Amino acid sequence: MAVAVAMVAVAIGLLALYGADVAASMSGAGFLPFDERARGVGLGVPSLVLPFAAYAVGRKSDSAALGCMIMAAGALVLVGGAAVLGNSDSDRDPAAAAAPLVAAGAAQVALGAYAARRALRR
Repeated sequence: MAVAVAMVAVAIGLLALYGADVAASMSGAGFLPFDERARGVGLGVPSLVLPFAAYAVGRKSDSAALGCMIMAAGALVLVGGAAVLGNSDSDRDPAAAAAPLVAAGAAQVALGAYAARRALRR
């Protein structure tokens, strides 16, 4: 279970780093030397995949803490999706860009809630 918790902790850390760099880039240049695409691939994709992998790794050990951490990661992804929806400066359609984030974030929140509830029932 410790490995699964560590995986979600890394995902949350990457999401926090991603958000901080995006916030810094709105007022000038971000502090990471990546463009938008590289930042999304390097920080965003692992942040979306790691909570699902952590659930798979820790599914046999009932842990409410793991479920809550997965929900927190999903909530951060949902906040990122909302930020994309609010950003009209992009040349892409904001709704099309935010849809995968909202779907992945909602799935993570639901999976985390399921894991936490299952752990609390036992």
